[in-house]
Amino acid sequence: NVWCAAGKALFSTREVVDRVKQTMLNKVVSHNQLILPQLGATGVSAHQVKKASGFKVIWGPVRASDIQHFISADNHTDKSMRQVTFSTLERTVLIPVELSHLPKPTLWVLLAVFLLSGIGTNVFSLGDAWYRGLMALTAYAGGILAGAVAAPILLPWIPGRAFAIKGALSGVIVGLAVVLLFKSGLIWMESLALLLITVAISSYLAMNFTGSTPFTSPSGVEKEMRRAIPLQAGAVLVAIVGWVTAGFLN
Repeated sequence: NVWCAAGKALFSTREVVDRVKQTMLNKVVSHNQLILPQLGATGVSAHQVKKASGFKVIWGPVRASDIQHFISADNHTDKSMRQVTFSTLERTVLIPVELSHLPKPTLWVLLAVFLLSGIGTNVFSLGDAWYRGLMALTAYAGGILAGAVAAPILLPWIPGRAFAIKGALSGVIVGLAVVLLFKSGLIWMESLALLLITVAISSYLAMNFTGSTPFTSPSGVEKEMRRAIPLQAGAVLVAIVGWVTAGFLN
């Protein structure tokens, strides 16, 4: 989205100027006005665009669907065009986008999970790789469900402001459900490992929604990620060590 791109300097003054020049926009239109989305203002300097390209920046509405009405109203906006909402439906439509990024890393996770799950007193057991691997993959899937599906849908009702915390809390609930599902075949170390994996993945995936909200800032997101990612990575490491160690204790 534009807000996220502007915060990351991908939708920037230089990018706008370069695109204007590359498309030779001055030869396409007779006016010198450029309508840019309101949420791109954090990354674009209007006066620098004017100086470099000759085009005057007019800040348009938040949503692209309002552009036609904005133009017909002589470039004037009403209150609704300037307001950002983040309803349940608007959060839900983002879920497929997040899930679309997961197939490739999931292939590597599948390989790692089955290899690590088979390690034990017999050096490597295909039976354990399959049986324990399915449990670990269930925890992985639970983390995805909690962080990429449940967290955005239930966002206003999950305690905490940081998305990493919201994701972790939803991950705890799903993680406990995973542990209860397999409780008869687990030792405590395996239970802890499954819980940590679910929580870490859920927390990480929930952070991906920070760039889609109307109440976060680039600096705040960066600060949250600097704090959360080391903890998430640490939880995954502890879970892996515990999971492999448990293979020698069963």
